[in-house]
Amino acid sequence: MERRKFIKSGVLASLSSLIGGEVVFGRNLLSGYTPLALQDSDPFKLFQKDQDMVVLNDKPWNMEAQAHLLRDKVTPNKYMFVRNNGLVPEIINESKWSLTIDGESVENMKTYTLQDLKTKFKTYTYQLTLECGGNGRSEFNPPAKGNQWTIGAVHCANWTGVRLKDVLLDAGVKNDAVYIGYHSADVHLSRDPNKEPISRGIPISKAMENEILLAFEMNGESIPLVHGHPLRMVVGGWPASTSGKWLQRISIRNKVHDGTKMGGMSYRVPCKSVAPGEKVAEENMCIIESMPVKSIITYPKTGAILKEKSLNIEGHAWAGDLEVENIEISIDFGATWKSVPVTKPINKLAWQHFNSKIKFPKAGYYEIWAKATDSNGISQPMVLPGWNPKGYLNNACHRIAIKVEV
Repeated sequence: MERRKFIKSGVLASLSSLIGGEVVFGRNLLSGYTPLALQDSDPFKLFQKDQDMVVLNDKPWNMEAQAHLLRDKVTPNKYMFVRNNGLVPEIINESKWSLTIDGESVENMKTYTLQDLKTKFKTYTYQLTLECGGNGRSEFNPPAKGNQWTIGAVHCANWTGVRLKDVLLDAGVKNDAVYIGYHSADVHLSRDPNKEPISRGIPISKAMENEILLAFEMNGESIPLVHGHPLRMVVGGWPASTSGKWLQRISIRNKVHDGTKMGGMSYRVPCKSVAPGEKVAEENMCIIESMPVKSIITYPKTGAILKEKSLNIEGHAWAGDLEVENIEISIDFGATWKSVPVTKPINKLAWQHFNSKIKFPKAGYYEIWAKATDSNGISQPMVLPGWNPKGYLNNACHRIAIKVEV
């Protein structure tokens, strides 16, 4: 990062005039920083998001899509959920940005500029599904602490970059390597420079998969700032918290990474099922890895009123490291199910799509339920899966309500 530069007294006087009062401790303000009172706090403008996105938190910013917004096969930025643990970096200088590979199990610590990454290594593009581990948290009872995500903390975009494994191998990986951990430029909510908001990681075996990217483009353009510009690690199929944004350093560890939000209850579930509301000791919590099978109906929008007895439904399905083998639809509250076609993923770790025509026997109220089954034969539950203290991994069947008026 650049050496800290503080604003000059003349600029401070101007800020005080605009705010209408003294900026107490204004001498501590960094040059180029705009006080919150003068910032555009409209997240839809800040992050170029659709007005139908739902804001869950502004300290830090967290927002999700609604199911009907996710109709695109490749999710555009305006419908992509935002999940932050700290503050978005205020200063990004691409010409001076670098990535360092270090850690106990690196053969040779190396630092790469963005240009190094783009020219030294082969570039790849993959569609990769990212889902917040807490997607669906709002349905748990007793309620779990955290952002109350409903269904929209998931997306699948085109990511372009270099393979993580190629960069790791270039630096050299010792035989005792167990994990990698990322370190980023986001700022802790306290603004304490010695605290990392989040520093998670993945096993070395996952890091060596072809589809794990160090990405610098999203959907053919530079990654938007809120999604990790100028460099992001993208780990499809695992909790999106493993996809570190604003990436500056990756440590090759000889143990499970012990960064911020790797321990305690963060991104962990009970190793064995527990009763709702039961207290679980930290040592009995296991790290979330591959996400469970899940599906979402993206068309029509829940609450639709139909003027005919048939309907084409659309949606997506995904299954962490696995593929979705089957999609079933029910219109009679799960009494019977009908299999519908599902596409193959365009590449590993991309979501899949389904589209089918449904006929209704007569006018009235209906619910359309969707259930996906993965390549290991595991299906989505029709009700909430096992309760856990942090409300992770809710993959219950998605349901929409419609009314047929003929």
